[in-house]
Amino acid sequence: MNEKTNRFVKLGLVQLALACALAFAFVAGKGLFSATADSGEIPVKVASNAPTEMGALTSTFAPIVKNSLPAVVSILSTKVVKNDGDEGLAPFFNNPQFREFFGDRMPNQQRRPREQRQRGMGSGVIVNPDGYILTNNHVIDGANDIKIAFHDGREMKARVVGADPKTDIALLKVEEKNLPVLAFADSSQVQVGDIALAIGNPLGVGQTVTMGIISATGRGNLGIEDYEDFIQTDAAINPGNSGGALINARGELIGINTAILSRSGGNQGVGFAVPANLARSIMGHLSKGGKVVRGYIGTTIQPVTPEIAKAFNLPNSRGALIGDVTTGGPAAKAGIIKGDVITELDGQAVADGRELRLKISQMAPGTPVKLKIFRDGTARDINVTLGELPTDDTAPEAEESQDDSLEGISVENLTPQMARQFQLPANTTGVVVTKVDEDSAAANAGLRRGDVIQRVNRKPVNTTAEFREAMKQAGQNAAVLLVNRGGRTSFVVISAQ
Repeated sequence: MNEKTNRFVKLGLVQLALACALAFAFVAGKGLFSATADSGEIPVKVASNAPTEMGALTSTFAPIVKNSLPAVVSILSTKVVKNDGDEGLAPFFNNPQFREFFGDRMPNQQRRPREQRQRGMGSGVIVNPDGYILTNNHVIDGANDIKIAFHDGREMKARVVGADPKTDIALLKVEEKNLPVLAFADSSQVQVGDIALAIGNPLGVGQTVTMGIISATGRGNLGIEDYEDFIQTDAAINPGNSGGALINARGELIGINTAILSRSGGNQGVGFAVPANLARSIMGHLSKGGKVVRGYIGTTIQPVTPEIAKAFNLPNSRGALIGDVTTGGPAAKAGIIKGDVITELDGQAVADGRELRLKISQMAPGTPVKLKIFRDGTARDINVTLGELPTDDTAPEAEESQDDSLEGISVENLTPQMARQFQLPANTTGVVVTKVDEDSAAANAGLRRGDVIQRVNRKPVNTTAEFREAMKQAGQNAAVLLVNRGGRTSFVVISAQ
C-alpha cells in the first residue's frame, strides 16, 4: 500500500464477518416532502433552514440523536471474488521448482475455493420513507448481495437504484414503507465552526455518534474523487462510517461521510463528507435513470497561479485557465481557445477550476451558459451550449498544476520517428524535450522527456531555432510555454532566472 493509499482511506471497505444487532428507540420526525411521485424525483424531507443562535453550548444532544438514529442504517455487502486454480496455493508451491516437481499433481489440500465471498460493512441514510437510502458507491461497488440492518434489528435485502463513482454516491432501495428519514439541510449554509455529529457503524461495533465541528468547506483537489466539494470535520469517523450521516445541531443532514485523511487507517481528526446539496442532486439523477448525466464544455483547466496571472496580465489569481480545447467540443464551437481565462459563469465569479468543473457538471446537457473570459488583456462574453460529458471521460475538465521554473533541458526538432516513440498524434508540432537534468528546476517543475513545447509567449515554435529565438525575445521577462504531453496541452510559466 503506497503513501497516498495510506493517507486517504475510504471508510466502508472493511472486511468484517460480524453483523451487529442494533437496538434503539424509534422516534420519527415529521415534515413536508419537496417533490411528488408524479415529478419523477424521489420526495425528500427538506429542513426549514430557520437560523438558530446558540448562546451557550447545550449540555446534551440526546434529543437530536434519539430522533436521528433510526434514519441511519448499517449496510452489509457480500462480493464473490473468483480465483484461478493456482492463486490459492501456498506461496512456496508457486515456486517454479515445486511446479516442475509436482507437475499437474499439485497438492489439492493447498488450494482455496475458486470462488470466495468477501464481506464489507458501511453505513447509509434513509432519505425517503418508501425505502430509499443514500450511501457511498465504494460501500456497495461490485457487491452481489446487499443487506440493510435497521435500528430495530431487522434486516432487509436492498437493490442498487444507481451509483455514481465520480462523486462516490449510490442510491439503494428496500421494499418497505413509512421509514424514518433525515431532513436535508441546505449545505451551502454550513459554516466553519458549526457543530457537527457523525452517525454510522465504525469498525462494525454498532451504531455510534461522535461530535466535532466543521473544519472547512469546499475542500477539493485531494485526488479522492473526480468531483470534490467536501465538507471537512473533526468529528471522529472511522472505516465503516462510509455512507453514514453528518448532521448539524438541529438533526438535519448536511453531508454523507466518505473518507478520512489518515496515515494509520484510523481517525486522525480529518474527515470528509459529500455535501447534502450535491448528494441530493446526484440522487435526483440516479432516481430517474440510474446514472448521472453531466454537462460538458470540452476543455482542460489549469489553476491561475500568481505567475500565470502576471504573465497573462490578469488582475488577480482567480478564474480557470484553459490549457486545452477538445476539437469539435462545445468550447471549440463557441470560439474558446487555449489561453483564455474563464472568470465568470452566468454572472457568478469563478474562483478556480475546481469550482467551474463542479458547476458545469451539475448542469444538464443542452443548457446555454454565458462565460466571461479574459483574452489578451480584454474581457469578453462568450455563449456556450453545454454538451454531454462522455461516459469514458475519466478526468472531466481536468485541472492540471504546473510550476514556474525551467532549466537544464535539451530540445530537438520533432520528427515523425520521435512522434511515434513518444506516442504523440501524427499532426503534433513543436520541439521535443529529449533530456531533463534530474536536479534542475525544470525537473522540479514537472517537465520530462517527451514533452513537446509548441508555443512560447503564444508564438508557435516548430524548430529548435524558433524556440531559441522565442526564448531570447522573452529575455528577462517571464515566458509562457504551451506544452503538449500525450496529446493534452497545458501552460507553463517560465520565470526569468
